[in-house]
Amino acid sequence: MSTILVVDDEYLIVDIIGYALEDEGYRVERAGNGVKALEVLEGLAREQGRVDLIITDYMMPLMNGEELARAVRTQLTLSSVPIILISGAQASIGRDNPELFAAVLDKPFEFDALIATVKKLIGPAETS
Repeated sequence: MSTILVVDDEYLIVDIIGYALEDEGYRVERAGNGVKALEVLEGLAREQGRVDLIITDYMMPLMNGEELARAVRTQLTLSSVPIILISGAQASIGRDNPELFAAVLDKPFEFDALIATVKKLIGPAETS
């Protein structure tokens, strides 16, 4: 089953995105900021798991979405994991850094567009 990490300091947004992705058949991990996201990724690696995609907000406490993406890109096992940036005012930063972000969606976004982008990047959820 494909695993997606959703990172946003607004827990309602994390849950809404998470439930929409779970309805599509994806496994979803959640984190409230970039530091916590790195902890989740480390935990998955210890469990011999992996993440197939990261969806992150830009503006978050402790570590923003760009800093998270840069940290992920330095890890050999995660360097090729696609990252989707979802942001309002900072979306242009994502578009200016295609080496960090595979896709950028402006807030507010349409869930159909998000799901289509996820499927484009990692394919439909694997069914078991």
